[in-house]
Amino acid sequence: MTGDIPIVFEDGEALVIDKPAGLPVDRPRRGGHSLEDHLPRLRLGFQRDPLPVHRLDTDTSGCLLLARNPKAARRFGQAFEARRVGKRYLGILAGVPATQEGTIELALAKVSSAAKGWRMIAARSGKPSVTHWRVVGEVGGRALIEFRPETGRTHQIRIHALAGLGVPLLGDPVYGEGTGAARTMLHAAGLTVERDGKPPIVAHALLPADFAALGFVDG
Repeated sequence: MTGDIPIVFEDGEALVIDKPAGLPVDRPRRGGHSLEDHLPRLRLGFQRDPLPVHRLDTDTSGCLLLARNPKAARRFGQAFEARRVGKRYLGILAGVPATQEGTIELALAKVSSAAKGWRMIAARSGKPSVTHWRVVGEVGGRALIEFRPETGRTHQIRIHALAGLGVPLLGDPVYGEGTGAARTMLHAAGLTVERDGKPPIVAHALLPADFAALGFVDG
């Protein structure tokens, strides 16, 4: 752990951190704290600050891959584009879906308005998006869902929960009612990245305390 950022995988070209909920990856336009403030401490003896390879929403906690040099960043970016990356998320729904498992295939498009700002919607004109899911627990009329997205569209799991399962993620202020939790209850629990000539990156991030407070453990 470096400061308040746990490290769940480390080698000569990569770090995977357990990003805390509420920490933006990029500096907000209005200013304020972000992951950038932690990057010098995450050098861990290397000359350069590590580079985030992908993004997690500010509210989303869990596995975030950082590259230790630009060459590794390019290779990891290519792995994401080639779908050589396995991602496992756990999310708490504001209710319980009608079935126990399945696959959601909904194309997603970005829309914006002066009143609501931008958001993603399910639309035939959008980009193809696929998410596999299964229920791993139920407590108090809410379900803990394992999501395994094949694609990596913006807000994919959040809109797939609403439009595909008919139940938004608990606490989601955009696609749900924003109630029942202090944040959107989504956690990047696992990340696997294939590498040519090297063992894959395999990282796991335990469920945070706010999931446990609602009665859920990693299934």
